[in-house]
Amino acid sequence: MSSERVKLADMNKGQEELLTRGVSEIIDKKHLEEKLVSGKKLRVKLGIDPTSPNIHIGRAVQLWKLRAFQDLGHTAVFIVGDFTGVVGDTSDKESERPMLTDEQIKDNLKDYLNQAFKILDPKKTETHYNSEWLSKLGFLELAKIANLFGLHEFESREVIARRMKAGQRVSFQELMYPLMQGYDSVAVKSDVEIGGTDQRFNLLTGRRIQPLYKQEPQDIVMLDLLEGMDGRKMSSSWGNVINITDVPNDMFGKVMSVKDELVAKYLKLASLVPTEEAREIIKAHPKDAKTRLAFEITKMYHGEEASKKAQENFIETFSKGGVPKDIETVRVNKETSLVEILLKQGLVSSKTEFNRLNKEGAIKEIENGVYRIGKHRFLRIETI
Repeated sequence: MSSERVKLADMNKGQEELLTRGVSEIIDKKHLEEKLVSGKKLRVKLGIDPTSPNIHIGRAVQLWKLRAFQDLGHTAVFIVGDFTGVVGDTSDKESERPMLTDEQIKDNLKDYLNQAFKILDPKKTETHYNSEWLSKLGFLELAKIANLFGLHEFESREVIARRMKAGQRVSFQELMYPLMQGYDSVAVKSDVEIGGTDQRFNLLTGRRIQPLYKQEPQDIVMLDLLEGMDGRKMSSSWGNVINITDVPNDMFGKVMSVKDELVAKYLKLASLVPTEEAREIIKAHPKDAKTRLAFEITKMYHGEEASKKAQENFIETFSKGGVPKDIETVRVNKETSLVEILLKQGLVSSKTEFNRLNKEGAIKEIENGVYRIGKHRFLRIETI
């Protein structure tokens, strides 16, 4: 086989993986396949709102898919939703989401690009903050966009319909969010948008708005959602997240606490283990699969050596009932409360999570200054 045919075969294999791994639905799949086969370089959009300071591995599923497009030569367009983040998307929320302040958003997004570039190639990534265009969008322009939609379309969304039936408030702000996300696609001239299955309505909104601006409707790649350690959708609000900034020991330990029935899904969505190899791991070595998963995820964000040390540390700690060797140490004023310390270190996501863990007896001082948070997280606190 000639080198050109080998290259084409590899490309076809890469495109097949691109359109199947972790993918729940593609709109319009035939159209997207034709564009990929044609060799056209596509503008592939992904937007993430900085509603918390850390990107977790559930959100990273979409970043890795964007990286896969990038590796095939397409333009990765990464949007930090500093404007939409203030409003907040309620696509998956059972109640109205409170608006964040500009200050909260600014604080959250300080390290967002650095985190995203753990996955994306910064030299090949086009980055934007959507306040660039949304802050300038006039009322008349917004009315023109809104005229494309009927109220019944918003009411038909499952989560909105459920809340309205229960007599709960649905604000106009919530109805505006999909329009803003859709306009992002116009602003960056998106050919493809990546998002989770919970974003279906918002993603389709972009397709509706683009023709108004003489643009071809974007294709959509919807990805399966990743559950958190407790089996619910991974969400910073619930504190069931594994952040890509977690230190190796914490990351490894958190993955080891994932429910057994989720290991196969994590291998598919959250790791880079080839699909066939992942199936073989589950089939041939089910007892070792979670350890392999923890190793692979930790390696993705911290490198192989750090992952090996984290694995050794985990075995030493939890097989022999010891305390990790390399515990992160913080020095704080003695007046600082424990909840403040754990929030700042990212070991709990909120005071609500702290109170829940504390009530369950999952936060305890196991030796002088060393705290255990949950099953697999540790912190040494020194007072000054």
